[in-house]
Amino acid sequence: MDAISPLDGRYAERLVPLRACFSERALVGARVEVELRYLRLLHSRGLFPLSPDEHARVDAALGGFSEADYAAVKDIEAVTRHDVKAVEIFLRDKLKLARSQAIHFGLTSEDVTNLAWGLLFRRYLHQLQLPQLDELILRLADLAERWRDVPFPSHTHGQPASPTTAGKELAVFAGRLLRLRQRLAGFRFMGKLAGATGNYSAMVAAFPEHDWVDLAQTLVAELGLDHNPLTTQVEDHDTFARWFDLTRGVNNVIIDLDRDLWAYISRDLYRQHKAPGQVGSSTMPHKVNPINFENSEGNLELSNALLALLSDKLCRSRMQRDLSDSTVQRNVGVAMGHAHLAWMECLRGLAKIELDPVSCARTLEAHPELLSEPIQTILKVEGVPDPYELLRKHTQGRDVTRASLMAMLDGLDISDAARQRIQDLTVAGYVGIAPALADRIIAAVRKEITP
Repeated sequence: MDAISPLDGRYAERLVPLRACFSERALVGARVEVELRYLRLLHSRGLFPLSPDEHARVDAALGGFSEADYAAVKDIEAVTRHDVKAVEIFLRDKLKLARSQAIHFGLTSEDVTNLAWGLLFRRYLHQLQLPQLDELILRLADLAERWRDVPFPSHTHGQPASPTTAGKELAVFAGRLLRLRQRLAGFRFMGKLAGATGNYSAMVAAFPEHDWVDLAQTLVAELGLDHNPLTTQVEDHDTFARWFDLTRGVNNVIIDLDRDLWAYISRDLYRQHKAPGQVGSSTMPHKVNPINFENSEGNLELSNALLALLSDKLCRSRMQRDLSDSTVQRNVGVAMGHAHLAWMECLRGLAKIELDPVSCARTLEAHPELLSEPIQTILKVEGVPDPYELLRKHTQGRDVTRASLMAMLDGLDISDAARQRIQDLTVAGYVGIAPALADRIIAAVRKEITP
């Protein structure tokens, strides 16, 4: 009721799964996990051996981070005014190790934090983002298959253009999203663990003979990340930025889809199912507004604005480190939350629409001038001088009928076969190989994504 952000207010129930990836509790829990995995690695390397009981306590702590644990960390932070130091003190109190100095040994806060964020971002990418994108692509492929053969009015520059099929146009969006999905599915975040200025200085000072680069590589790989071998205090976040940019790419395709479907609905080419009791207007009872596509578009624009800022900001750090990125990075969940909500709204919109083939056919039949393109192309093959100019003079700015187009052929020196081919043309039938093109994308989607 009193939430400042609609993500935590109006839309909170719809975004509950994102809390496991972007909430403060999730971040603290991920920091704890990084510290515990580092501690186990120090033990396995013989640097800070744990007793069997201590090892069991570490494993138990790795098994879950509770509400009580989170509250304890935040109570400590209220005193220390330092979030990562609070995690270190919490683990000392919880684990009660004989050599508590092993906790956070040789690390800087950014070592823990960059790996924690990488862990959370990877979790969101694979557990929530990709499955949601897969659902959207599959929905588009299903609709493209259903309407692959239905002639559909095209517009270029807002003007009637050579027809297509409804299925092929939806397949275009499925194909664009599939390419981005392939890049997201193979995406890898990077992480570092190299101390205060990226030189392993504290670790080497204490254990000069140990291979600390190998230890860092091992831990980073254990977290499902790629090791960044050369950094300042901060991991450069270049992979974070690439992920933001890929997400913006998906958002831009969906914005394009939202706007096209909005326009087609406004032209009565698609109709929308209405939920029982749904009101479209406070004063006009007949309306069924395309609110899902509108909500999707607006949230995508918000997401893109934040993702562009994050992509630019997080790759920059004054000299070896400054903290201006820290507060900005906490808003990644806001950017992804708006995207997640928008993708959900687009899916809801797609579930409501129904193609109106009669309206599509009526619209096409109202524009016989669209046959001027195939007619002038056939006339070129027949050697008619400048058929483009002939058709332009006959159609541009004129009221054109099918009869007037056919009458134009009188007196032209063309073969009987060409004349018959032109006479057989229909606007609705002039769709080229659109259905076959749609089939190729539909097949690619089915091969790539398992429902």
